[in-house]
Amino acid sequence: MKKYILYTIVSVMGVLSLGSCSKDGNYPGGVISSYIGIFDVRSIYKGQSVQISQDNLDGSTTIAGVVVSDHREGNFPEGYLVIQDRRRLNQLRGITIPLGKAAENYIIGDSLEINIVGSELTREDGVLQLKNVLESNIVKIASDRPIPNNRVTAKDILVNPDKYESTLVAIVKGGFNPLPAAGDILEGQKTLNDGFGNLNMVTKSSAKFAKKNLSVLANYFGVIFNKQGADGNLVPYEVLRRESDIQELSSVIEHTPVAISGFASDVKGSDGNYEYIQLLAIEDIDFTKTPYSVIVSNNANASTPTGVPAKGWATGGMRTYKLNITSGTVTKGQYFYVGGKYKLINGSSSTDISNAKWVLNYDYVTKDGFDGIGNKTGGLMANSGNAFGIAVFNTTTVTEAIKPVDVMYISGGGALTDGTKGYRITNNDYYDVIDPLSLKAQPFFMAGTNNIFLKYNTSDVGYFVSLGGVYNTSLARWTSARSQNNIEMTKASTLTEIENELSTKIEQ
Repeated sequence: MKKYILYTIVSVMGVLSLGSCSKDGNYPGGVISSYIGIFDVRSIYKGQSVQISQDNLDGSTTIAGVVVSDHREGNFPEGYLVIQDRRRLNQLRGITIPLGKAAENYIIGDSLEINIVGSELTREDGVLQLKNVLESNIVKIASDRPIPNNRVTAKDILVNPDKYESTLVAIVKGGFNPLPAAGDILEGQKTLNDGFGNLNMVTKSSAKFAKKNLSVLANYFGVIFNKQGADGNLVPYEVLRRESDIQELSSVIEHTPVAISGFASDVKGSDGNYEYIQLLAIEDIDFTKTPYSVIVSNNANASTPTGVPAKGWATGGMRTYKLNITSGTVTKGQYFYVGGKYKLINGSSSTDISNAKWVLNYDYVTKDGFDGIGNKTGGLMANSGNAFGIAVFNTTTVTEAIKPVDVMYISGGGALTDGTKGYRITNNDYYDVIDPLSLKAQPFFMAGTNNIFLKYNTSDVGYFVSLGGVYNTSLARWTSARSQNNIEMTKASTLTEIENELSTKIEQ
């Protein structure tokens, strides 16, 4: 009997639940919002012009967003009003509205509501736009609304130009390619490189800042537009709105003489004296005249001295281990190696790579590190857990205050910095001594935005971590950032497997 009553209750509830919804899935009595996200508006376009109606807006009528266009300094595309929002899934999207002379009535930070019913959604001159919007359909709600910085790489924009079209982006640590000569100015089309890709930037001759000299390194805040290439694909470019969209960073070029290009931190089998680091010479170096050092940091919770390393890379003990390079020479573009006393590619009984360019082989299993920095160890580089790092110095006199010429980290755990001390980084493709957006000092790993690192691999497989990337010696910067390429080695692997097309390169 109880079972029968339960079935009856469930059946009645099912009938009630079915009756509570309309056949199209909406709940009776619900009110459709007047507002629709720009994300959803853009998704209506499928390659052909569309007349906008309440039907294809799912009952909505209005977009609401913040203005990112500004015509006051004469560089913005004529007649364009551009707004952006995050109404849908917190996804930033923008849209261009050709409004003619009336577009000049709106400036950065204006908050607008725009009834778009009756407009036409079309791609014209490469840009998706809402045409035929009446100015009487635009209501200004507020002024000076804050617009959060949206740091985006050139690579991201090149890969997905539609996503970033008509939005305000910050291209950080941008430099021009080729390197500007004396007297070069912004006017025209220039190639901007941020270490991740080359993005065009267009400045009209009518811009008040058109004659401004090109910067060596700066942040560029601008709106992304597209044009259609000969193949029909979208080609993005950035447009600055005002001279203050350029945030100068430095007029000093910091040249990197040596780059970390790879490492074998966990060879197959026992690691002791088989680990090694691959470096790339960016210039000719005679180590008898300019001695270098390489320091590895390990940060297991039990490693002593515990806590934040008060002496940074010079801490020693179980935290850092120092290797000095005081003999030999390398030539520009040459890969060279430092490591344990065995010159084998993947641990014991593997291929002998004595034919590689070795500048130091050192018995770190039975000997302490150079200059008293580091206890003898069975493992030079950690295989898992908290962070380990590699730093290269163009000196053997390393103190807490000395900045390396290159540095790379794997993982980010452990006691690394308290903001006043820690492992110093350098300006490279991964790290910034000064936050390029806030301009606040952040000289240590895991301080500020210096929280990018590589990942550990599965242990005891025998991976060589090849870092790739391209360093331009003329620009003195990375034009293609390094990334982790894991090469699974065998005992029979050869040198060509770790010195190849995936390896770090230099270009002029």
